Amino acid sequence: MGERITALGAWIRRHKFWSALIALVIVYALYQSVKPTEHDYTYLSEPVSRGEVVRKVTASGKLRALNTIKVGAEVSGQITNVYVDFNTPVRAGQVLARIDPTRLSARVQQARAQVATAEAALAQANASAARASTDVAIQQRDFTRRERLANRGYVSRSTLDVAEGSLSTARAGRRTSAAQIASARAQISQASAELSSALLDLSRTTIIAPTAGVVINKLVEPGTTVAASFQTPNLFEIAADTTRMQVEASVDEADIGQVRVGQDVSFTVDAHPDDRFKAVVRQIRQAANETANVVSYLVILDVDNRGGKLLPGMTANVEIVTGRVVDALRVPTTALRFRPKVADRPKNVGAAKAGATVYVAGTDPYRPVRRPVRLGLQGEEFVQVTRGLKAGDRVLVRAKSTAPSREVDDEDDQGNGG
Repeated sequence: MGERITALGAWIRRHKFWSALIALVIVYALYQSVKPTEHDYTYLSEPVSRGEVVRKVTASGKLRALNTIKVGAEVSGQITNVYVDFNTPVRAGQVLARIDPTRLSARVQQARAQVATAEAALAQANASAARASTDVAIQQRDFTRRERLANRGYVSRSTLDVAEGSLSTARAGRRTSAAQIASARAQISQASAELSSALLDLSRTTIIAPTAGVVINKLVEPGTTVAASFQTPNLFEIAADTTRMQVEASVDEADIGQVRVGQDVSFTVDAHPDDRFKAVVRQIRQAANETANVVSYLVILDVDNRGGKLLPGMTANVEIVTGRVVDALRVPTTALRFRPKVADRPKNVGAAKAGATVYVAGTDPYRPVRRPVRLGLQGEEFVQVTRGLKAGDRVLVRAKSTAPSREVDDEDDQGNGG
C-alpha cells in the first residue's frame, strides 16, 4: 500500500499539469453533487377561505311574452283598413283592421228577406187556420141540425151523411192549416238563424283586440286578401303584458336533475351585456327535445320586465343557481386539479387514496404536502371543504415558469404529465 502511494506521488510530481486538471474535475463534480437544485418554475398558492359557494347550470333560451295572443280572421275577404302598426299599444275592444263587408252585407239582406217571407207565410197560414176554424163551426152546426131532423124523419140518411162528410172535410182543413202554421214557424226559425249567422259574420269583418297589450307582429296590409276556408289566418300578434315575460331555456339532460321549481336564475342578453337580469324557475317540462342526438328539456323562467329593456325574441344566456352555501370553508376548484411535478411529489406517501386530494405548501416550497379532503358543494370557482383543511392553509393551484425564454403551459404547470 505504501509503495502504491509513493508511486502515485511520483506520478503527480512528474505530471503536474494533468494532476491539477484531474483535481479540478473532481472538485467540480463534488460541488455539483452538493449544491442546491435550481428550478425554472415556482408554485402559486391560494389561501383556504370562508365565503359563498355557488353551483350553477348554464343554458341558453329565448325571451317570450308571458301571454302572446294571435288575432285572426274568421271570414274571408279583402283587408280594406289597418289601424295599428308594430309596437302600437292597444286596449281591449280596439279596432285593429276591417275586411270588406260588401258580400256579407248582401248575405244579411238576403237572410232578412227570407225572414220576412217566412213571417208572411205564417200570417197566411194563420188566416187559413182562422177560415178553417170558421168552416168547422159552420159545418158542425149544419150537421147537428140535420141530425135532429133525420131523427124525426124529416130528412133522409144520405143527406145526413153528406153533412157529416162536409164536417170531416172542414176538420181536415183545420188540421192542414195548423200544420202550415208549424211549417211557417219553422221557416221563421231557420231564416232567423241564418240572419244571426250572417250578422255574426258581418260583425267579424271588424277585427278587434281581444285584450290590452302591444302589437308585436303585423301580418297584413290594406289590400291583402285573407281566406278563412280551412283555417283561421293570423293577422296580428299581441303581447298581452310585456312587463312580465318568460325565458324558454333548453337545459342539457346531464344537468336537468339539479334544476328545481323556485330556484333563482340570472341571465344576460346581447343587447345589454353590462346588465344582469333576475328570474325564477316556474316550470320544468317533461317532454324531451332531441337535436343531433343531444337531449334537452325546456325550463320556463319567470322574468320581471317592468324596466322595459327586454324584448320578445332576445337570446338569454342563463345561469340557474342549483345550490348555494353562504359561509363555507372553500378552496379554488383549480386546487383539486393541481398536481406537482414528478420530481417534487412526496416520496414518503404511496399511491393516492380514492377521494379528493389537494397539495398544501410546506416548509420547502418544492416539497408540497398531499392532503386528503372531504368535499361538499362544488361550484365553478370554489369548492366547499368539510374536512381536511382549515382557514388560512395555503393550497397550491398552479406552477408558473420563471425562465425568461418560455412560458410553462397549463399541463406542464400542473405536473400532470407523468
